[in-house]
Amino acid sequence: MRSFTLRGLTLSLPAAEVHGALEKALETGRYEHTEAEAILRHLQPGDRFVDLGAGLGFLCALAAGVLGEAAVTGVEAGPATAALARANLAANGFGAVRVIHAAVVAKGEGTVEFGLRPTFWASSLEGPEGWGPGVRREGVPALPIARLIAEVRPTVLCCDIEGAELEVLARPLPGVRLLVVEIHPGRYGPQGTRRLFDALAAEGFAYSIHGSRGATLVFQRIAE
Repeated sequence: MRSFTLRGLTLSLPAAEVHGALEKALETGRYEHTEAEAILRHLQPGDRFVDLGAGLGFLCALAAGVLGEAAVTGVEAGPATAALARANLAANGFGAVRVIHAAVVAKGEGTVEFGLRPTFWASSLEGPEGWGPGVRREGVPALPIARLIAEVRPTVLCCDIEGAELEVLARPLPGVRLLVVEIHPGRYGPQGTRRLFDALAAEGFAYSIHGSRGATLVFQRIAE
């Protein structure tokens, strides 16, 4: 295992997974940096935070430090990555944060095929381009976004699910006041990006410059 310290938190993961862009991001402290800045800027007392694509548990740990463990839930489709998230949260004193092993989907129950790649943060559901090389497919529990929203009642939703946001965030998001979303135009093109913006606008969300940077965007629900 290799360990890195980011914002006072220790993140550990197998040494075999630490290479390339991930290694550089962890070594320089840039791992999920933009999402972290947005979350810390916008979280408010009483919020309930959900992270779709929880990865190593970093954003969940940051949110738990602000809101408390009971107010934070992570969802991670990769079975080994979900276990890493739980271990990292426990190692940082946030073992009571709930981490759900599942792939969030727009609709449907049962299981769904999830593509596991050598670098965990590139693992995803099948995209328009198909699976591509170097993917090991595994069935994982499917968690419809509507059921997650009804059970957890988040007010802040963070989402980095490698293109699946195009369908998942097109569903109603009652009670959510803030979204922090990493978009993936490389997977669905400008037409998909427009669809995503239109769907969020129809749900009452507006783009916010506060915390947005590059492909990580912040959307706030606005009063009519």
